[in-house]
Amino acid sequence: MPTFTEADIMGLVMPVFWPFLRVLAVFSSAPIFSARSVPMRSRVALAMLVAICAQAGLPEQPLIGLTDPRAFETVVQQVVVGVAIGLAVRVVFSAVELAGELIGLQMGLNFAGFFDPSTNAQTSTVGRFFGNTTMLLFIVMGGHLMLLQVVIASFETFPVGGSAFEAIARLRLHELGAVVFRYGLWIALPMIGMLLFINIVLGFISRIAPQMNAFAIGFPLTLTAGLIGIAFTLPMLDRPVLELMRLATRLFLGG
Repeated sequence: MPTFTEADIMGLVMPVFWPFLRVLAVFSSAPIFSARSVPMRSRVALAMLVAICAQAGLPEQPLIGLTDPRAFETVVQQVVVGVAIGLAVRVVFSAVELAGELIGLQMGLNFAGFFDPSTNAQTSTVGRFFGNTTMLLFIVMGGHLMLLQVVIASFETFPVGGSAFEAIARLRLHELGAVVFRYGLWIALPMIGMLLFINIVLGFISRIAPQMNAFAIGFPLTLTAGLIGIAFTLPMLDRPVLELMRLATRLFLGG
């Protein structure tokens, strides 16, 4: 009758357990996967399935048992790297949603805000619309597959057993805040320029013809121009989304 020692069991379980922790941390922080509509059991099962299927492509990992003094530090490293991957992908959505917020502010639609239960925050209609469009683009362009590829590649860039603080220092996640504003303004700049020009024209009209009520015609005009501008802007949204996805994945592919 075959017998198994504790070392044999740890040798079979640990190569799957550490990738499972990292993938589960990604699914807990990345957009779409971390949505409230996705049950926790589904995330855990999917993370386990990915960890098992990825064994053939993972590099050789150190054998670290749960009773090893390095176990706690290794757990922290997996969680930190996994959450960092999810936050880097979330930058893609945050930048586009920021562009929607700026466009909605210029259109005068930011007063039509509502509570979004998926994010537990107040959001505007235009920002939510841009966020949903980005989610569809993310899926159509294979962003979910790219996310899984990045998770697997991160085991070479940040191997199991390293330091969590070293991983944070190499990632430079604080620089992603500037990326959100830079790409958000890049996406929203054409719309901001067009709506600013319309507001300037309305200002001249109100000075030249005071009898005209600029407030009565200003809101319908900016709203109509904004909707037309959004219709022309959406087909070009794939380029900034792709650039943001490349930027987010480069952090973990290139180290």
